[in-house]
Amino acid sequence: MPTLTIQKYDAKKMKIEIDLNQWEHLADVFGFYNPNFLKSIKQSLKESKEGKVRKVKSLNDIIK
Repeated sequence: MPTLTIQKYDAKKMKIEIDLNQWEHLADVFGFYNPNFLKSIKQSLKESKEGKVRKVKSLNDIIK
């Protein structure tokens, strides 16, 4: 199992350390190697380069 160390500094900041030897396993658990996820990342990079971006203050702004 991947090793995670989490240090909470205050209500808005925390530090997360991940054991790099087990990063691939962790990425697989989170679905980072899922083909749909990789496709969405490529599409996001393409749209960003084309200037199709907007600033949001919260994840709730994305839903609107």
